[in-house]
Amino acid sequence: MTHLTIENKKYVLIPEESYQELQKTAALKHHPEKTFSINEARAHSKKLIGKWATENNNK
Repeated sequence: MTHLTIENKKYVLIPEESYQELQKTAALKHHPEKTFSINEARAHSKKLIGKWATENNNK
């Protein structure tokens, strides 16, 4: 591992194999947000539209 300082910023150089390994472990820890199926998205949209409509009718 090599340390560099360029314009008062510190950098670290590591071998490519170590970098690839770090990327793999980071990717395994990442949990993407749940996406809806088309039917779930339609149901969710209708629910939100209904909620919005009732709020606007009461004003």
